[in-house]
Amino acid sequence: MAAHLKKRAYEDFVGASHSVTQEESLPTPLKIRIVNPRQGSPALILPDSDANNLTETLAVLLDFEHKLPISLPQTENAVQSILAHYQVQVNVSVKVKLVHLLGQLALTPGFDAVLLLEDLLSLLASTESHRVKSQLLSSLTVIGRSLFSHAELHDKLIDTAKLHLSDLHHTVRCECLSMIGALSTLDKSINKKEDKKCQRLLAAYIDDQDPRVRQSSLKSMLTLHQRGQRLDLSVYQQSVKALTDDYEGVRLAALKLVWVLSQVYPEEMLAVKGGSTEDQLRLVDDGFTNICQMVNDESMRVRTEAAGLLGSLHLVSSKFFQQTLDKKLMSGLRRKRTSHERQKESYACGDWSSGQKWNDDAPKEHLDPGSISLINSGACGAFVHGLEDEYLEVRSAALDSLCELATQSPSFARLSLDFLVDMFNDEIESVRLNAIYSMRKITQHIVLREDQLEIILNVLDDFSSEIREALHELLCTVTLATKSCLSRSLHFLLRNLNKYPQDKLSIWNCMKHLGSAHHDLTLTLIPELLGTHPYFDTPEPDMDDPAYIGVMVLILNSAAECPTMVSLFPDYTLRHYSYLRDSLSHLVPHVKYINSSRLSECSDVRLQRKGQEPSVFLAQTLDKVKRLTTMARQPSISLMQLIIRDLERIGELDPGLSACADFCARYIRCQLVLTKALSEDGWNIPASLCPQQSADTMLAAATQILELSYELEHLFLGCSEAEQATIMQMRFRGWTLELLVHLRGKLNNSVSNQLATQSICQQYLQRLTLLHRYFMANNVKPDTFCQAVFSERHKLDASKAGILAKFLQPLLLHHTIPSLLPCNKLNGIGAKIREPTGGSDNPLRFTAGLVLAVNIDCLLDNVQDLNQVKIKVQFADSQVQLFNPKMSDFRSLSPLKHQLHTQIFLSHSMWSDPCHIQLSIVMTYDPIKMRDISLTSVGGKAGDQKTIDLCTPVKVFVMPKPLKR
Repeated sequence: MAAHLKKRAYEDFVGASHSVTQEESLPTPLKIRIVNPRQGSPALILPDSDANNLTETLAVLLDFEHKLPISLPQTENAVQSILAHYQVQVNVSVKVKLVHLLGQLALTPGFDAVLLLEDLLSLLASTESHRVKSQLLSSLTVIGRSLFSHAELHDKLIDTAKLHLSDLHHTVRCECLSMIGALSTLDKSINKKEDKKCQRLLAAYIDDQDPRVRQSSLKSMLTLHQRGQRLDLSVYQQSVKALTDDYEGVRLAALKLVWVLSQVYPEEMLAVKGGSTEDQLRLVDDGFTNICQMVNDESMRVRTEAAGLLGSLHLVSSKFFQQTLDKKLMSGLRRKRTSHERQKESYACGDWSSGQKWNDDAPKEHLDPGSISLINSGACGAFVHGLEDEYLEVRSAALDSLCELATQSPSFARLSLDFLVDMFNDEIESVRLNAIYSMRKITQHIVLREDQLEIILNVLDDFSSEIREALHELLCTVTLATKSCLSRSLHFLLRNLNKYPQDKLSIWNCMKHLGSAHHDLTLTLIPELLGTHPYFDTPEPDMDDPAYIGVMVLILNSAAECPTMVSLFPDYTLRHYSYLRDSLSHLVPHVKYINSSRLSECSDVRLQRKGQEPSVFLAQTLDKVKRLTTMARQPSISLMQLIIRDLERIGELDPGLSACADFCARYIRCQLVLTKALSEDGWNIPASLCPQQSADTMLAAATQILELSYELEHLFLGCSEAEQATIMQMRFRGWTLELLVHLRGKLNNSVSNQLATQSICQQYLQRLTLLHRYFMANNVKPDTFCQAVFSERHKLDASKAGILAKFLQPLLLHHTIPSLLPCNKLNGIGAKIREPTGGSDNPLRFTAGLVLAVNIDCLLDNVQDLNQVKIKVQFADSQVQLFNPKMSDFRSLSPLKHQLHTQIFLSHSMWSDPCHIQLSIVMTYDPIKMRDISLTSVGGKAGDQKTIDLCTPVKVFVMPKPLKR
């Protein structure tokens, strides 16, 4: 091995020298010397193998391990050094570490591990230490896995492992069994006798005297299964026997193996006690009962694993499923009475044993145990025990399995409903939340009774907003049994709305689904809900009352399915319907029965057409955009203002079209601002005569264009590469406008501002070069303005600012601005603050200099990187503070929808009067980054980040008060 490495190093050195000689023969205008001291030197330098250097040697090896992986030449040098040091090393700990490093170095891409494997085999044959042997076997297993195509080497390693299976030390036997499981040949063309022979060898060590060897044997059997080898059925009985092992690791491995065999041989029949052909049990049923029995294991890890595996056994007979929910032991499918119950019966009937007659207190019923098929007691009450376990991990796993089985069987779902409802009162919030989510998955199979609903509704008072929202989502999908259930649900929801006003939208959405799913029950509650009287007129409710709006959402969604309900509505309900239909169109449906019976024909036509207007109007509005490139500047300015107004209105009417409308409106606003800036009269007069107000206006326009371009890039998902390039070209026009404004101001005093002017021009030219590089890399065709600038970029010089300004100004003034129409469906990135709601007249008071805790609860849509989300606070004195939420404060609702629930701490000096502070959710971005290329070399700093608002700021009324002494 050492000779091979020396030969390879010599060849690399000769090849490098030859290439250097060829390069030196070529004429080069500039000579660059590249020095890499690590390339030729060994990557690992070990001290002498003295007893005094033991600590130093281990420290060097640990430090070297942290630097892995390394380059291929360094790997070869390191392997050579380690092998040489191993021969002279006497300390076992150092030898073990050296062998471990050899296994890691063998994974370096391009390294020839076959020769190293031969060296390790020779070391294994000559070593006497059990620790070194086990580490050598472990490294050989790692290398063998990396050489997956070398079947002959694998056979050689397997033979070596079999040879060392007789070792007295448990670690050596464990590593041998692991190697057999990981490297045994899986070739279907080979006779299956070899596979069975390998499995019999592993199965023989399931009964080893050392528990660690038994565990390793079972794990090796699982490894064979994971590699695609079909396990033999004979292993099943040994696995079941291992479930009663004293060692926790053995029981865990045996539990997984029983589950695997139950999945592989579900329909195999096993003979139970009795031996007759009638007394047989399917293997999946027997495996299920054995796993159920492990739910009562003394180890929490075993109980958790057993409870989690139950949910994936879908082929089990229904009678075994039912037994998991009943603690009563069944004998012959009849309940077996306890001793206490038998004594109670004897006491009630007066039949006491006198003690004078032999066997007079024997059981009345005699059954032959050999003639009756017994259901294993492990299946009885397995889920009951799991759901009542003291550890939340076991309860959560049992909930998951119960839900999984209930989704597969409607009858089992109905039986398990009471147990799921009981878990709503669990002391741990995560378990309660899991119970809510689990019940939501089986709502299509169940109908809630009044007693069950009462337990569920009491959870609405939970302090956790996550629990309340999950419960609202659950009530959206449930089916209620009676009218009183719906009335009780509505009562609790209204009480919850009064207690937690921030849950308004979630409660309204819950009432919407309750009304549409229970229109027959709602019909019977109309007089009670609307407060109508058969003889007297009742006062009209307040439309600003959230409780009344929730009731109307419930009623109107029911009326969409029940035409007879409309006749019970009072007159003012029709006006309220028209208002709610316009303001809450996503909650209030179109009720055609109201239109046909009580509203005018023109109103009917307007409401029927309303669902089609936004999409049609958007298409018509975007058609006008195409005419902007052919119009003069003044008419195009008026048209752009009209288009922006229409697009903003479309976004308000239809949330589904808001992203596309907002995207187009922002880009057209860029066009509008740039067109107005280029229409200024200051461009036609010399810079020295241009008023300062005009220059400030144009500079503000350039800044606005840049900000809008960054918003277009970071606030929308779904833009194509060509659309992103168009946004960059608009930003480049903003940079050009900004440069021209600066140059026109600096040229008046070019002597004093020469360095600043040159720096600005150099930054602009570097941006131009990077933009051109991006266009070339992505094969995007630029517009006429950028194409004209790209074609002359080699002639531009930062030191000649006047020539640069004269070149860019006519290009910017006379080239038309291209339009942008999205071709894909866009999704907008945004946030919605649910708490605090703002608008309160009562200030939040806190002592000046101390802190005020403010709860933040918001929803984030389409945010890809949560690390960019910040909370921005702007105080009344214009101070701005950013807060970084913890990652644990985010909860994923869907792949691109998250909930942020956190707390921020505000502090300020004393104010004379209470004032508002503005809270908003923002997203940070790096303005010196252009898509995939960085602009850190063009004058920016890598840490300079700006923010984009994701929502409208919420005003919170606060008042720092003086400190009491």
